[in-house]
Amino acid sequence: MNRKHFLDNIRWTTVLLVLLYHVVYFYNNKGVFGGIGGWVDDPKAQPQDVVMYLLYPWFMMLLFLVAGISSRYALHPVSGLTINASRGQWFKKRTRQLLVPATIGLFVFQWMTGYFNTQIAGVAQGIPNQIASIPAGPVRYMACAFSGIGPLWFIQELWLFSLLLIIIIAIERDRLYNAVGHLLQSTRGWSRLCRLALLLVGGFLLIWAGAQGSIANPDPHSAQGLWNLYRPLAYLVPFLMGYYLFSRDSVQRFLSQYAGWLLVPAVVAGVALTCATWGENNTAPLYLMHWSTNLFAWLAILAMLACFKAWGDRTTPFATYMTRSSYGVYIVHYLIIAALGYMLKLYTPLPPVADYLILLVAVFTLSPALYELLRRVPFLRWAILGIKKQSE
Repeated sequence: MNRKHFLDNIRWTTVLLVLLYHVVYFYNNKGVFGGIGGWVDDPKAQPQDVVMYLLYPWFMMLLFLVAGISSRYALHPVSGLTINASRGQWFKKRTRQLLVPATIGLFVFQWMTGYFNTQIAGVAQGIPNQIASIPAGPVRYMACAFSGIGPLWFIQELWLFSLLLIIIIAIERDRLYNAVGHLLQSTRGWSRLCRLALLLVGGFLLIWAGAQGSIANPDPHSAQGLWNLYRPLAYLVPFLMGYYLFSRDSVQRFLSQYAGWLLVPAVVAGVALTCATWGENNTAPLYLMHWSTNLFAWLAILAMLACFKAWGDRTTPFATYMTRSSYGVYIVHYLIIAALGYMLKLYTPLPPVADYLILLVAVFTLSPALYELLRRVPFLRWAILGIKKQSE
């Protein structure tokens, strides 16, 4: 099978959007957990926070959906291998790529991110040097390591979904995949408009249903907040949709015919949602469970798939590099944001616009540089990046 360049391009483009999102999120004043805070008390007075409203509802869902598509391609029988051997080799590789950086990597690298995350949380609570309250030595090191998970929640959850997928396909033996294929076949006599409406409505209902797995009013003294942070049902749904539905060439080609038509309602829905909810915490459970948030998310996901399939199914030297490096950039980027962003806010008299610009330039330049450095050191590239060989 020829490589699907449009999927590669979606993946690395979305990673770059994550970097942009985290720069804005770090200085947000909307009450979003994890940031150090903005410069004004009025939650409607920081227009740059619009980036969070336009990205957060859909971009991680899209990454999980693309991961589901890629999983289907990887698990398809390979010449010279039995299906079971293919599954075993795939899951072994997934464990090295995902679980190793999300566990061992915490103690090798991400503890530094955790140190600044702890300090940032202290600032948000009015305790500038919160780390000093943790006993020095192993206890403080462990606290920093576990506080350094940050964006690695994505790869932790993706590993769990990969394990679950192995179990599901061992039980259903492609019967569900074939059933979806028969359902699509039965709609071939329908008009294109009806088939598009089925995809829009059916997909939206599934995405909305998955979002209801959050806890609307979590107990702050329990693990319910952690459940809402990971949102497993909300992300499992697009992952499985990618595997069973969007991995099909026919569906990808069908969507690409409506690239422009899907882009317009996605933009309109995003603008309408932002205007209607401006000033709210856009990561609050009730916000993410609302039908309007999920409608925008679904339209944005379809628009991205359609537009990249129609106009971005090619590669360039830059795209080829980003395809190889974007995962590593994702893993290391938050240390730069947490460390530099913290220093800029607390220890410099620079105006807010300078803080944003410096942090933005730094994360887009230093993250690839740090990744390139780490992947050249054998143990570090395995423990931090999940890379076995430098050529990967």
